[in-house]
Amino acid sequence: MRARSARPSGASAGSEPPRGFAAWSEGTRVPSENELFDATVKLKPGKDGPARAGHPWIFSGAIAEIDGESRPGGFCRVLSSAGQVLGTGTYNPRGSIAVRLFARDEVALDTSFVRRRVADAFALRESAGATRNTVYRLLHGEGDWLPGVVADVYDRCVVVQILNAGAERLRAAILAAIHEVVDPTSIVERSAGGARREEGLPDRHETVAGAEPPERIEVREGEARYLVDVRGGQKTGFYVDQRDNRALVGRLARELEVLNCFAYTGGFAIAAGLGGARRVVSVETSGPALQIARDAWALNGLDGARAEWLARDVFDVLTPLADAPEEKRFDLVVLDPPPFARHRADRDRAVRAYRDLNRRALRALRPGGLLATFTCSAHVSRDLFLHAVATSAQPQMRLQVLAQLGAPADHPVLAAHPEGEYLSGFLVRVAQG
Repeated sequence: MRARSARPSGASAGSEPPRGFAAWSEGTRVPSENELFDATVKLKPGKDGPARAGHPWIFSGAIAEIDGESRPGGFCRVLSSAGQVLGTGTYNPRGSIAVRLFARDEVALDTSFVRRRVADAFALRESAGATRNTVYRLLHGEGDWLPGVVADVYDRCVVVQILNAGAERLRAAILAAIHEVVDPTSIVERSAGGARREEGLPDRHETVAGAEPPERIEVREGEARYLVDVRGGQKTGFYVDQRDNRALVGRLARELEVLNCFAYTGGFAIAAGLGGARRVVSVETSGPALQIARDAWALNGLDGARAEWLARDVFDVLTPLADAPEEKRFDLVVLDPPPFARHRADRDRAVRAYRDLNRRALRALRPGGLLATFTCSAHVSRDLFLHAVATSAQPQMRLQVLAQLGAPADHPVLAAHPEGEYLSGFLVRVAQG
């Protein structure tokens, strides 16, 4: 998908979205250039360090006073206790994150601003090579200085998530900018879940522009072809963030027997199959997801006899392998579970669950086997996850970390915002004795 030409120089920043997109503006107030802020937020003395360093969140406890209208999604400028401008953002009194910064200076959060952000994000994906695929992440929230905005490209369809009150207020400008910059044939909005509810926003799930997308969209990632359900699949339809790790599994898999746990629609399975795996067993509780995986396996021209698809619980499959003879075990196990910690209060319980899961996976490996293991829980840091993996080993095992794994370049993380690194993983080799 190629970028369209820039807005003509004579167009005003507050002009209407492109023809056919006017409905997006209904109920959404986008400011003119003369309407910059609803409020000014001043921080307490000594509380401006994170904002000065470029952290995009300001917590309610750091705020000394608010001058002006403090409604959810209101535009605000942020000042230090001494009156120095620290940035421009949006305010919501409902949560602990009171302000989300969209810029580190004083700017108008208008349609021109949003388009620049989207154009910059697209340029980054082009320079990083992500657009050579037909599936990639276009917008990654705080990492692209658009907090609460996620957009994934699936061929000519873009799936958008708008997850906080500030992004909701900019919804019309966001959708119009995506249309202008990447020129999709359809845009699907899947703005739903706990993040929106915490912001006081209802769920929204609809095709907001263009044709209704097909039940499945075929996308290409390197030589691999995948099938994506953008209307009912997990996240925006596919785990875009695992692209580099799928490629790694493909390079490792030649002549190996691979167990792909939490297989979803078969991303790691297909990568392993294309990489020459002798046998790939995929475990997933969702029957519809496994059917998509089977169909995608066939789409890639892979031999059906090399694949097994188990609609079972991962723990039920892993547990008996601990006492199985070596020939029944695997050379490579992939663990890509759902998040075990959706809130900070869940962290300790999640660490115990990761330890238990990885203990079972390690015992399912042959000597010298490889484990690619992941957490997508932002509240479990990389170091804490590694500790959980290390302490899951049996006394006779020696674990060697061969690689640290994470999301690709189209999922940028701000240097001052380590919370943005939600996907962490390790490639581990298991030696005995």
